[in-house]
Amino acid sequence: MAEARVGISGWRYAPWRGDFYPVGLVQRDELAYASSRLRTIEINGSFYSLQRESSWRSWRDTVPDDFVFSVKGGRYITHMLRMRNVEAALEKFFAQGVFSLGDRLGPILWQLPERVSFEPDVVDHFLSLLPRTTPDGRRLRHAMEVRSHSFVTDEFFALLDSHRVTSVIADTAGTWPVLDHVAGDLVYVRLHGSEELYSSGYDDTALDEWSRRCQGWLDEGRDVFVYFDNDIKVRAPYDAMALAARLGYS
Repeated sequence: MAEARVGISGWRYAPWRGDFYPVGLVQRDELAYASSRLRTIEINGSFYSLQRESSWRSWRDTVPDDFVFSVKGGRYITHMLRMRNVEAALEKFFAQGVFSLGDRLGPILWQLPERVSFEPDVVDHFLSLLPRTTPDGRRLRHAMEVRSHSFVTDEFFALLDSHRVTSVIADTAGTWPVLDHVAGDLVYVRLHGSEELYSSGYDDTALDEWSRRCQGWLDEGRDVFVYFDNDIKVRAPYDAMALAARLGYS
């Protein structure tokens, strides 16, 4: 049965302390607090650098049994190598401890920068390299977030379909293209801000509309992961909880 998970992109943000996080809550307890109120979180530290294997195990052991993380792929692969000659880098990325999350591991997010344009052969080869199962045999799903308008093409969508990699549906306040193409049984949504990137929140009307769309995908039998990335003004966790409540996951 399809399910929806609504959460936040990352959890360590200084402005959240004394607001979303209670006054006096120590930083090491922030993940436990956030995961007690939400069903999923994007791990975005993995985008900036490789993490210690002990960190992956600690994150796994901190969250509830029914919690799921998404993991953001490394910028070394997407932004520096630009998906070229990434075999060794991909191996190193997954060897850092990602699979230590066990059954709390959800989709892998690959975010491309705006300066990376669509090159069919490069994208096709990169998608073919992505692992589809974990070492213990569980299915591993992937999502790609693009920021160049050159990707808005049927050829790109066909590649996604052939590799069963879904396109991220991103709300970026008009900054980057919106791709509504969904491949396979995964819908991956990133909400960066309704009017101002990384800052503005979502009012009741906007949340009602996102709830309607999420329910439509669920009715199609697709799992839905939604992450709020409008963290600057401490809107992300509150918007995430409000959308989750609309979907019956409060």
